[in-house]
Amino acid sequence: MKKNLISLGLMSGTSGDGVDASLIKTNGLDEYKVLKDKYFKYDSNIYRDIHTLKEKIHKISHLEEFHSELNELERKITIFHAEIVKKFKIDDKAIVGFHGQTIYHNFKEKISRQLGNGKLLSQLTKKKIIFDFRSNDILNGGQGAPLAPAFHHLIALQHNINLPVCFLNIGGISNITIVKEKNNFNELFSKDLGPGNCLIDSWVRNNSNKKFDEGGNLALIGTKNEIIFEQAQELYSNRESKEKRSFDINDFDISFARGLSLEDGVATLTDFTACIIGEELCSAISKFNGNVKEVLICGGGRKNKVLIKRIKENLNKNFNLKLIDNYKINGDFVESQAFAYLAVRSIMNLPISFPSTTGCKKPTHGGIYIEN
Repeated sequence: MKKNLISLGLMSGTSGDGVDASLIKTNGLDEYKVLKDKYFKYDSNIYRDIHTLKEKIHKISHLEEFHSELNELERKITIFHAEIVKKFKIDDKAIVGFHGQTIYHNFKEKISRQLGNGKLLSQLTKKKIIFDFRSNDILNGGQGAPLAPAFHHLIALQHNINLPVCFLNIGGISNITIVKEKNNFNELFSKDLGPGNCLIDSWVRNNSNKKFDEGGNLALIGTKNEIIFEQAQELYSNRESKEKRSFDINDFDISFARGLSLEDGVATLTDFTACIIGEELCSAISKFNGNVKEVLICGGGRKNKVLIKRIKENLNKNFNLKLIDNYKINGDFVESQAFAYLAVRSIMNLPISFPSTTGCKKPTHGGIYIEN
């Protein structure tokens, strides 16, 4: 008999602005039910500290150099998550999937560092915690990301979405999952495409008192600088390691836009991001002989109307690009629901990543379990 568990997924993405929290009921296999979704905004001090440290940490040695600051921020982030868990008032049988805040990710160095102390969270909440989802995948030859594909497969299954289908998640980093067949994790395909919101957000933060380009309004006002845009495209096309499945925000920078106005910088970076997503998406889907017709967009980037419009302009017209919300799925909480689901799979000792999703050598379990 398939047993359903209650699981709370906590996800803080690369935007570092807050925590998406999702309470679901799932058997860890082929069914789930969303009980509650809620967003919790970080206070200004945590938000500032996350982005200050992200700008300092560009290589593995920096983790040791800024060890004390990272530990202090990790403590604050964990306490913030503990308050969220308490607000959900889950019982002792429920589990918590605690992703934490990614501060450094480099699969070549076999490290993916998330700020979030699972032991402390368990002590503060007296709950069962699953954390550190990515390390075991990396140790097994994978790139540690993307991890949501198993849940994308479940979404397609439960909502009777025609297969094959492509999920396009636009968070700080953009990534895709292509679900080819029902009940066959080994036929999933996924990879990071490149930047999502990260370049645009970084430019806006550095050049204004705003955190992001809400709705694409700044890009709408600005004008793309053609010379800088073409130079950036050339640099990107000549980059090393084109076969990466996972990216860190440190893989990209906005220095090429230096000197532009706020609005022109946003317009240029928006077009640059859309061009990469469009080209990489077409390249990935082309491997499936034209069978993938529908692309479902989730993540915060789907609310940037200019970015979505530009992506469409860079796509083959045969694709039907639409919001995942059309299936009555809240596109803001797919990732947090995913980590609630993965936590249940972890506690059941089921794999959460696969050779075709992260490049790991075999289907791989993930997550560390701790109970106070």
